[in-house]
Amino acid sequence: MKTAINKISTIVCVSTILLASTAAQAQDLSITLTNLSQGLHFTPIISAAHAADNHMFMVGEAASSELQMMAEGGDISGLSSMLSNANANIDENPASGLLAPGMSTSYTLTNDAANTHLSLTTMILPTNDGFVGLDGWEIPTEAGTYTIYLNAYDAGTEANNELVNGGGAPGVLGIPAAPGGDSGTGGTGITDMESNAMIHIHRGNLGDDNDMAGNSDLNNTIHRWLNPVAKLTITIQ
Repeated sequence: MKTAINKISTIVCVSTILLASTAAQAQDLSITLTNLSQGLHFTPIISAAHAADNHMFMVGEAASSELQMMAEGGDISGLSSMLSNANANIDENPASGLLAPGMSTSYTLTNDAANTHLSLTTMILPTNDGFVGLDGWEIPTEAGTYTIYLNAYDAGTEANNELVNGGGAPGVLGIPAAPGGDSGTGGTGITDMESNAMIHIHRGNLGDDNDMAGNSDLNNTIHRWLNPVAKLTITIQ
């Protein structure tokens, strides 16, 4: 009887240690994303902790249909479904809408032990298919505060015609909106074709200084940018 009791005690003790170990491996990530631009807005943000072999996008590769939805129209539902199917830990739309120039949004993402990498995307307005991206950053195991500066990428799925026409559905050429209300009208279009159909560093909006005509509906003193366009601060407790 004494032996049986000792065995039960050992099993309980080992189970407790295993549970404590699993809990200890889970991480709370305190995240702040800051829009560093002068005249760009970010659409609803999606960030996720995921396994090393999962990606929301990869530079130099063709965009998925889910990424195209986000990059052309700000629709993160496809990426959310994709990540959920991969058992990722996801945070959606922490800014509750658009993130304006110079503004920040903060949130907490709790990730499981198996999800070792962090990714983030958000569309840039006004652009045709530009987005802010972080692809597969390995989450440190050591507590501390980490800062990452993020670039703007071109999804390669749409020509950068720089015309604000309410477009935004995949395959519909045009920019959905200029949230700052500072775009022009009557542009003829910068281009209707692109040479690089892969995900790549965005060249930036070109714009012009004619609010009633010209090639672009965008203003070259407001909507142009140089990388980086965002700052990500991550604190691990």
